[in-house]
Amino acid sequence: MALDRALQQPLEGLETDCCLTADGELVLLHDPLLDLGTTVSGWAHQRTAVEIRAGWLRNRDGTVSDERPLLLDELLDLAPPGATLQLEVKAHADPALARRTARAVCERLRDHPARERTEVISFWSGACELAAELDVRARLVIIADYRIHALAAWGRHVGLHGVCVEHFLLSRALVATLRASGLSVTTGTINHAAILAPLLPLGLDAITSDSPHELRQALSRSLQTPPLAA
Repeated sequence: MALDRALQQPLEGLETDCCLTADGELVLLHDPLLDLGTTVSGWAHQRTAVEIRAGWLRNRDGTVSDERPLLLDELLDLAPPGATLQLEVKAHADPALARRTARAVCERLRDHPARERTEVISFWSGACELAAELDVRARLVIIADYRIHALAAWGRHVGLHGVCVEHFLLSRALVATLRASGLSVTTGTINHAAILAPLLPLGLDAITSDSPHELRQALSRSLQTPPLAA
């Protein structure tokens, strides 16, 4: 399990995707369409947690693993004390479902000790806005640099904690604009040291990786390697 590998060494945080089930539970799956990552068919919001948990997760090559989908409650029990949690709201072409999912996440966190170190993140602005209204830190994920000043002003207005920017869009000007509005800036998944190294001078607040320990080691090796001269 990726979570087991990540927890073998100290780490600053965990990021996972949350899908709402038909009975109001929260299952941790990258894709709301169950066929893509599990042996169950249909959409997560059309199946109960028991039905989804009865299936098996698929590996990246489509083969069936020996692992079952996790629930959010299980992650909250497994997460190291003090680790930041980023819970991404997933919903396919359904803004209302995204808001229901965000509300369910916030309600689950309401009296949980992890609340103060957890962020709700999403591509859905409505989900982020609702989380902020419910006094849970929220972070919008963006994949375009269109009208960043307007985005920053909106984020400040609705009470966003920050913005997650896909790594290929990052620049000093973009980061400065977001931070001028009091927004934290992080980036999406990076698994290669060559992609991460040019971003280090930007001083991002967090970087997400599928292989955080391996990335840290690779980056350390690359920074210690002297440049080649022609």
